[in-house]
Amino acid sequence: MEILILVVTLSFELIIAVYSIITKQSRSKIKRWTRIAMFIGFLMLILGKVVVWEHTWGLFAGLLFILAFKEIIALLRKQTHTPRYKIFSTIWKFLLLALTVVVTLVPVLLFPQHRLPQVTGPYAVATATYSYMDKNRIEEFTDQEDNRFVNVEFWYPEQADGTYPLLVFSHGAFGIKTSNTSTFTELASHGYVVVSIDHPYHSFYTVSEDGKIVTINPEYMQEFNNANKGVYSLGEFFELTQKWMKLRTDDMDFVMDTILEQAEQKKDFVYERIDTQKIGVFGHSMGGTASVALSRERDDIDAVVNIDAPFFSELVYDKVTNELKAKSEAYTIPLLNVYSDDVWIQLDSSSSYIANRISNKNFKGAYTVHFKGAKHLSLTDLPLFSPILANLLQGGRKADIDKYYAIETQNELILRFFDYTLKNQGQFAPKATY
Repeated sequence: MEILILVVTLSFELIIAVYSIITKQSRSKIKRWTRIAMFIGFLMLILGKVVVWEHTWGLFAGLLFILAFKEIIALLRKQTHTPRYKIFSTIWKFLLLALTVVVTLVPVLLFPQHRLPQVTGPYAVATATYSYMDKNRIEEFTDQEDNRFVNVEFWYPEQADGTYPLLVFSHGAFGIKTSNTSTFTELASHGYVVVSIDHPYHSFYTVSEDGKIVTINPEYMQEFNNANKGVYSLGEFFELTQKWMKLRTDDMDFVMDTILEQAEQKKDFVYERIDTQKIGVFGHSMGGTASVALSRERDDIDAVVNIDAPFFSELVYDKVTNELKAKSEAYTIPLLNVYSDDVWIQLDSSSSYIANRISNKNFKGAYTVHFKGAKHLSLTDLPLFSPILANLLQGGRKADIDKYYAIETQNELILRFFDYTLKNQGQFAPKATY
């Protein structure tokens, strides 16, 4: 719809320009009524819900209004003289207006209207946001000696009795806590309390309860990008991954302790909904890595979902041979691995994924599924909200899997896995490939 509106608008303006050139008229009633009709037509599309109104349409709607208002004034005003016609002026004005139309439609093209993934549970879902301050940690990304704070958002059954398992989510390397909102909503609708964490300075941006905005740390971003480009030695790469993991797991550990303490005291409606004896952790990309790592550190985690991530915490670096090797300790917690093509092809070729390999006997009890045709971000909501951004962030590569099939099937798998492991409901026997 966004592309169609862009094409139609530019076509009308081109027709107006061509008509002006042919008739040698810079001011004509046809041009004026056409622009007024364009604005009325856009209003009709909104009223008829063909176009779903979002703030992203604001600039374009404002442009159409200004053009229409200008032409209405011109129609009401008596014309005392006919201005001298200039062909170059007509062409220049058309090109400028065409550029303006494209610019005002950029927000809509980047974030087009879309349907939300299915929510199949019986419960209405509510949300709540909090900021937690860790009095035991000083923020390492600033020199102000501030305590580190972590922002979280909950998705939970709004009107339901009893308590529900707690699920803790960690986003990807440059992600945000709402990266998998469809997953959180689906889980909460089936009776889970889901909390998603923003990791300050690792998150693209995060906003605390008092309105403080923190954006991603440039040095961390450079480290991550350099690591992906192979700039560092294997030893340096290993040290970086362990540093990243410590920040992530410390955040998750702190958030879980805070929530469990609040739940015991039942200080808030959200915390009253939590069953502190049933806990799962999951995450995408680096968040999945941190989830696996945290499950090694805590004994109250009952199930883990790793979405498209390497097991950095399961690696050791051998300085003598300059190799990464997998640890030999068996992993006994129920684990579901969900992989896109981007990770699947690296399982047997990249040393970073040596612990993830299907042949690793320490993870023989893990469930592993592969979404064929999916890219790394196909396992988040981003392709729904902004296909263009998703493709750009994936190096211009478009996924070969339907974006709704990917996220809705993944949501169903994660729900069934947690139902099976945390609620003892049903069976879980996923296919190897989707």
